[in-house]
Amino acid sequence: MERWDRVGRCAGYGAALAVSPYLLIKVSWVVGSLLGLAPIGEGFNLAGWVLLNTVTIAMAGIGISLALALVRPWGMLIPGRLVAFCAWTGAGFLVSILPYAVVSTVLDAARSGASNSGDDHSAMPGWEGALIQFSFIGMGLGLALALPAYLRRRWPEAFTARVADGTRTAVPWAAAVAAVIGLAWLYWAVGGTLGVAHPAERDIKGYLLTGLGALWALAGSAAVWMLARRRPVRIPHHLLLALGWLGSGSLFAWSGWKLPLTLFVALAHPRDAALPENLAVAAVLHAAAVVAGVGMLRTLVGSRPRTRAGTPAGPSPAPLHT
Repeated sequence: MERWDRVGRCAGYGAALAVSPYLLIKVSWVVGSLLGLAPIGEGFNLAGWVLLNTVTIAMAGIGISLALALVRPWGMLIPGRLVAFCAWTGAGFLVSILPYAVVSTVLDAARSGASNSGDDHSAMPGWEGALIQFSFIGMGLGLALALPAYLRRRWPEAFTARVADGTRTAVPWAAAVAAVIGLAWLYWAVGGTLGVAHPAERDIKGYLLTGLGALWALAGSAAVWMLARRRPVRIPHHLLLALGWLGSGSLFAWSGWKLPLTLFVALAHPRDAALPENLAVAAVLHAAAVVAGVGMLRTLVGSRPRTRAGTPAGPSPAPLHT
């Protein structure tokens, strides 16, 4: 426990430090564009560029605050629902994407850094791209280690038992919806063309992202299903919670970001933006993913670890009001 706490605290400080270059780069872009010293991203006017980067600055500030809240004493005093929601969304964005970040970095290295050759939308130098990538990976790794340590300190009962006879009898509809979404994305990831309007727009990174989203949706669905079922399983409760947490967070965070983008492309028809998938199908899947992610989280909050004898191991993790 003490060793795990030490690792978690170091990871939290490391995550906050890792996001700092991203924050400074974004601030420099805003200030530089306002003063006329830095270029504006292609396809943006000044107001749009400043607004976009101001939003990402705020997101970086929230990320740094979250990382510090996971390790500093005052983090235990913040309302649990707020910490849990920010951590859930942040983990869904960053921790779930770590495998893709590693693979894409290897692919870029194999292509001699072609993705940062200076032809991107913001004319971003290679060193800036590397620092931004480092920030994302560092924050994701930091959350992956600091968050479980924080949760274990604040709600230790969720980590003390295996799952046995549960109290829920209803079918976890959110897990079923997530499974359907995961199978649809998996079909696209292996090359399926049904529901794909522009197959030529797909590339290897698109396949990887879609496949990773499918795997998290299916893993989260299976975990939530096992947490909600009656029959005992031999999987530690905390492992199922972690899979359900990341799977539901990935569904909510990424589809919550992609849904507005899909709707924008569908309504505005920008000439320089095209998505491979049929926009109506993609919008329905993303909307369903957001709803499923929230529903899976509600099931996770209501899950109750039990001892092998069938008696509750402690109160439900529901005291997120504290």
